Amino acid sequence: MTASPPTSGRTAHDGPHAPHAPRAPHAAGAARTAGAARAARAARAAVSGDGDRLPPPRAPLGAQTWKEITHLLLNLPMDIAGFLYVCVWIYCGVLLSVTVVGLPVLALGLVGCRQFGKAERARARLLLGVRVEEPTPIRHRVHGGFFPWLWTSLKDPVGWRHALYSFVRLPWGLLTFSVSFVSLFVAWPALPWLARGLTHVDRAMVRGLLSPSDELERRIAELESDRRTVADTASADLRRIERDLHDGAQARLVALAMGLGLAREKLLEDPRAAARMVDEAHGEVKLALAELRDLARGIHPAILTDRGLGPALSNVSARCTVPVTVSVDLPTRPAPAIEGIAYFTVSELLQNVSKHSGAARASVDLWRTDDRLLIQVTDDGRGGARTDRGTGLAGLAERLGSVDGLLDLDSPAGGPTTVTAELPWRDPADG
Repeated sequence: MTASPPTSGRTAHDGPHAPHAPRAPHAAGAARTAGAARAARAARAAVSGDGDRLPPPRAPLGAQTWKEITHLLLNLPMDIAGFLYVCVWIYCGVLLSVTVVGLPVLALGLVGCRQFGKAERARARLLLGVRVEEPTPIRHRVHGGFFPWLWTSLKDPVGWRHALYSFVRLPWGLLTFSVSFVSLFVAWPALPWLARGLTHVDRAMVRGLLSPSDELERRIAELESDRRTVADTASADLRRIERDLHDGAQARLVALAMGLGLAREKLLEDPRAAARMVDEAHGEVKLALAELRDLARGIHPAILTDRGLGPALSNVSARCTVPVTVSVDLPTRPAPAIEGIAYFTVSELLQNVSKHSGAARASVDLWRTDDRLLIQVTDDGRGGARTDRGTGLAGLAERLGSVDGLLDLDSPAGGPTTVTAELPWRDPADG
C-alpha cells in the first residue's frame, strides 16, 4: 500500500531543528534593534557630555597684556625712585652751587640720570616691546682737564631730558598703578584695552624723552667716525710713501752716488771701467726716475689733473692684466677731491680684478645721477668676493663712507662680480 503525501504545509523536518533560512528576517530585526540602542546611548552620552573630551582651559588675558599690566604696576615704584633722586640731586646741587662742589654734584647727577634712563629703556624694551636707540655717550675733550669735563657734562641735553622724564612721571605713575590695580579686581574684562591705552602713553614718553636727541646727534657721531677714518687713511698713506721712498728711490740714489764716486776714482786709472760704471749709474737714474713717477702717480697722477677722469682711467686700465672697457659719461668735471677719490677707487678695484678675479674681461662705467657720482666696475671672474673679511674692499668701503659715499657689492659664487660705488657730486667751484 502506497503512502499518501502529507496534506499539511509542514514537512517531516518541521520542528525545533528546522533550517535557519526561514528565521533570517527575525535576526535582521534584532540587529536593527541593537543598533538603535547604541545610537540612543551615544545620543544620551552626547547630551550628558560624558563622551567628549573638554577643551583645555584658556587664560582670560594674553601674555602681552600681562607684560603691559606689569609695566603699569612697576611705574609707581620706579617713578617714586626717579622723582626722589631728581629732587635730592637738584636740592643738593643748587645749595652747594655757592661752593666749589656744587657744579660737580650737578654734573655727576646728570650722569646718574643717564643711567636711570638706560634702565627705563630696558624696562620698556622688555615689557612694552619699544626699542629705542641708546644715546651716544658724552664725548669729553682729550687732555682737556677738569673744567672742560665739567662744562661738557653740564650742557649734556640727554642727561637733562632724562632728568625731566624722572621728574614729571610721578603723577602718571600713581594714576597708572591705581587704575591697573583696581581693574584687576573690579574691571578685568576691560583690562586689556585699559592696559593698551595707558601703555601707549608710556611708549610715547619713552620715545620722546629717552631717545637720542635728534638726527643731528647721530650725524655728529657719524662725522666723528668719518674723521677718524680719514685721519687713519692719511696716516697710512704717509707711511706708505715714506716706505716706498726709503726702500725704492732712496736706495737707488744711494747706489748711484756710490757708483759715481767709484767711477770718479777710476777715471784716470781705468777709463773703460769708469765708463761702464757711468753707464750703470745712468741705468740706476732711469730706474729711480721711473719709481719716482710711480710714486707721484700714487699720490696724484698728473694726467688726472691735466685731462680729467676719462683719460686717467684709460691710462690706469691699460696697466690692468685684464682687458678693460672704460665708459665715462660726465658732462663736466667734478671737484678735484671727488675726482681723486673716484680715480683711486677704480684703480684699487682694477687691482683686485687683476689679482683675485680670474676674469677674462672687465668694464668700468662712470656717470652722474642728480647729485651723485656713480662708479661701476664689472668683471666675469669667479665671484665670491666679500666685504666682511678684512680685505681691501672693507677698507675701500670705509674710505668711501668717510666722504658720504657708498659701496655695494654683488658677487655670487661663479660670477660675475659687480661693484657699484657712489660719491657725492661737487662742482669744482665748491672745492
